[in-house]
Amino acid sequence: MIGEGFHRRKGEAHAEGNALAAAGLGARGGTAVVTLEPCNHVGRAPACRALLIEAGIARVVVAVIDPTSRGEGGVAELRRAGVDVEVGVLRDEAELVLRPWLTALGRGTPFVTWAYRADSEDGRRVPALDVRGYDAVVGPDGQLREGTPGGHGDTFVLPGELPQGEPEKVLQALYAAGARSLLVLGERGLAEQCAAAGLVDEVLVHLPDRASSSPGGDLPLAGFRISAVRRVQDHVLVQAQREDAPFRAR
Repeated sequence: MIGEGFHRRKGEAHAEGNALAAAGLGARGGTAVVTLEPCNHVGRAPACRALLIEAGIARVVVAVIDPTSRGEGGVAELRRAGVDVEVGVLRDEAELVLRPWLTALGRGTPFVTWAYRADSEDGRRVPALDVRGYDAVVGPDGQLREGTPGGHGDTFVLPGELPQGEPEKVLQALYAAGARSLLVLGERGLAEQCAAAGLVDEVLVHLPDRASSSPGGDLPLAGFRISAVRRVQDHVLVQAQREDAPFRAR
């Protein structure tokens, strides 16, 4: 491997641009391995298929075709330029990584993760989580913030106020603002509304660390599939995914 990169935020270089910059002249004649099909349009960043062609890349390995690709797509343009392209390599693994984005793109609302502590008496205590991987976060107090403050630059402005009592409209407003993933914390407010309306895609439940013979609390996981269970400090974290969430990109 002579260079790698990822898309840090909207408006900046895409993954291919950063990887090619890291590789320098060593990219010529090499193979580019990408999660998502190289883009075929010029926006705030150059078209990635053009960067790969100009760098002299000989082969491109693609996991997932980009459902937002313009024209015939980056793969078609690369092949037209004589680049050998293979599509669908490690597709299932890549779709797991891209699931929030693909889900949001397919339905026009953010991918919703609900996290709470099962031992919270008032539903307001929240688990200690790294929120930097989420575009937007809503706390049990209803306050809305970016997962990484300023992480999206000036291309992403969260709404000043959210519609009250209408979770679908809240999600639509967040999507319109650019949010593709949303973390809701606690068991009250928007979290409770999204859960009641069936708008939750993923659940993160922190259970008290009890003996295995103890019931361990009730889990509202009807329609969800437990994907991971691990110990986190003095709790056990149960992660579950909605079973019927369509996110595969064709």
